[in-house]
Amino acid sequence: MTQQGAALQTYNNELVKCIEELCFKRDELNKLIQQEEAEKARLQHDIRVLTEKLSRVNESLAHRLNARAEFDRTIAETEAAYMKILESSQTLLSVLKKETGNLAKAAEPRSSKDH
Repeated sequence: MTQQGAALQTYNNELVKCIEELCFKRDELNKLIQQEEAEKARLQHDIRVLTEKLSRVNESLAHRLNARAEFDRTIAETEAAYMKILESSQTLLSVLKKETGNLAKAAEPRSSKDH
């Protein structure tokens, strides 16, 4: 019976050793899980911060794009109006030159042949 008792003791010791190894491996795995969960939480926080920042940048960009479109529209309208002013000025100058020429002819002393 002593042999059986010794064998049983050996099995018991090996079993305890295996259980301790499994517990150690589980604890190591648990540490890795905790590290990855902490990293996951940091990444989720970073994503949230970056998402909020992206949202603010998108809003700002949309506002600036609208402002630029308004500038473009105002510039185009102003340039078109300026071109109309130039055309009107050119027309006015032509009319004025023609009228000045006509007035100059009318103001010239008439020669005796004209009577």
